Amino acid sequence: MSVLRSLESKIADLVEGTFSRVFRSEVRPVEIARKLAREMDEHKSYSLSRTYVPNEYSVYLSPRDRAQFEGYEEGLADELAAYLLEHARRERLALIARPMIEFETDERLGVGQFGIETAVVDPGKEGEPAPKQDGHTVVYGSAGGAAAPPPPQASAAKRRAVLLVGGRRLLVGPTGATLGRSRQCDIVVDDPNVSRQHAEVRPSATGWVLVDLGSTNGSVLNGRRIARPQELEPGDTIEVGTSVITFDVE
Repeated sequence: MSVLRSLESKIADLVEGTFSRVFRSEVRPVEIARKLAREMDEHKSYSLSRTYVPNEYSVYLSPRDRAQFEGYEEGLADELAAYLLEHARRERLALIARPMIEFETDERLGVGQFGIETAVVDPGKEGEPAPKQDGHTVVYGSAGGAAAPPPPQASAAKRRAVLLVGGRRLLVGPTGATLGRSRQCDIVVDDPNVSRQHAEVRPSATGWVLVDLGSTNGSVLNGRRIARPQELEPGDTIEVGTSVITFDVE
């Protein structure tokens, strides 16, 4: 088992193991880890020979969600920092210091919403933030902001996404939904040809997109295998393994 897979398993174990009794709100450690990695990937800056990414991440939670972390924040923050560090190493991204995760409370967030703000911080300057590529907080939730107005990803999902799976009509949450065999996925697909975390339907600046999560057999949209995020339209068919899912909005 690779180091990254080991860390991914460790993050997943937080839900089923030591922290399973604590995280009963809609915000899950696995979801925070996934979104932190996404924010790292989306806030790159380039030098002549290296690609730098933020090393400081503030995670904003609603008061109710934050209360679930009492006594456990330090351990979870260390796990998330290790996860980001290994992600950066695998993707050959440069950090000026080890990732640091801080949890904050924001009264404007509802249960299940959380915001992430990134920064490049030089530890040699007493924690003073260096100029950032992006100045707003990305909010994963249905409404509201953690430290600034919601970015396009949050406001674009006013029309709720729906997936038709095996005769069932399943609503997609405002932060998107993962599809796969793992019971940690938002939508579990009981198909041996589907990877544990196979694909994700996520909000975009213009609506919703389908993203393959490095699955073994790939993801197919309207009969064509995708290699990068693809915009979704009502009536589109998504194939994961031998399962066919229809996308719609309401």
